[in-house]
Amino acid sequence: MNMTNLSKTQKLVFSSMLMALYIVILYFTQSFSFGAYQIRIATSMYALSYFFPFLVFPLGLANFIANALFGGLGLLDMIGGLTVGIVTTYSIVLIKKGNLNKWLIALPIILVPGLGVSIWLSYLLNLPYTALAMSLCIGQIIPALVGVLLVKTLAPIICKTQKENLV
Repeated sequence: MNMTNLSKTQKLVFSSMLMALYIVILYFTQSFSFGAYQIRIATSMYALSYFFPFLVFPLGLANFIANALFGGLGLLDMIGGLTVGIVTTYSIVLIKKGNLNKWLIALPIILVPGLGVSIWLSYLLNLPYTALAMSLCIGQIIPALVGVLLVKTLAPIICKTQKENLV
């Protein structure tokens, strides 16, 4: 299958499968995905927007659903998660469009959730923004590295598939 020229139906199915995977991963890792450091392994999936820009909204929506199911902090956290997911994945799309080094994918995965989520969590939890932002950014380092490694691992496979489909 040519992963660059998917039909609308194929994109919808692929997006749905990845949203479900995001939610399942978050379910099994929720014990450390919602703590002080929020090591959200599921956010490493944001890196897939590097190859599939159509995942920008679906991965943000997956964050919204996951926060609704497991977060417990209400509508502000759900909408904030949606926004952070969209901004993070779109930043990764821009890295690809700019033909920048793949290691830069780590920056939005660390900084957007780390600095963004802290805005409403500091309000909701009555904690200082700076301390919360630092702990969330630290927690996002592992998912960021996993995301970069995911892209670096999949790049040869996806590039090979694209070249084969051009022939």
